[in-house]
Amino acid sequence: MKIDKNSFNTPEGYFDSFTDKLMNKLSAEETIAPKNEGFKVPEGYFDSLNKKIALKLATEEPKVIQLNPFKKYYYIAASIAAVLLLYFGLNFNSKPAITFDDIASSDIENYFDENDVDLSSFEIAEVIPVDELEINDIINNHLNDENVVDYLNNSIDDFEELNLDGND
Repeated sequence: MKIDKNSFNTPEGYFDSFTDKLMNKLSAEETIAPKNEGFKVPEGYFDSLNKKIALKLATEEPKVIQLNPFKKYYYIAASIAAVLLLYFGLNFNSKPAITFDDIASSDIENYFDENDVDLSSFEIAEVIPVDELEINDIINNHLNDENVVDYLNNSIDDFEELNLDGND
């Protein structure tokens, strides 16, 4: 349902003389505001007001309420948290460096047994420090029976070739 007629109407010529009517009413002696408003300031109130305020300020301590009394504790807690985070962050992934002494000699032997290093005896001799070797290390090299048997089992295909009986 559509309403074409505007329900708010003003009389003809209302705004033509509106300003003149308003100015006449304002200049008239009769005012709309009441003559006695009901609020009065005591006589001499503003004369002694400055003295009263100065006296109160001099005798009383002003009350100050801090808006954030725990602000300094927040800063302390944040700085401690930052230091701890930095400490644990730096030490979290740090592992001690592995040195050559940490590797077991059996691991080294297994590496050389399983990998083809292609080093000649001359190149190996260059790496071994001669200063630490003693003559007794070379001369008094006793072999364990277990090591000899293991070597023979791994190296020789036919035990007949060994001629262990001594008959031939």
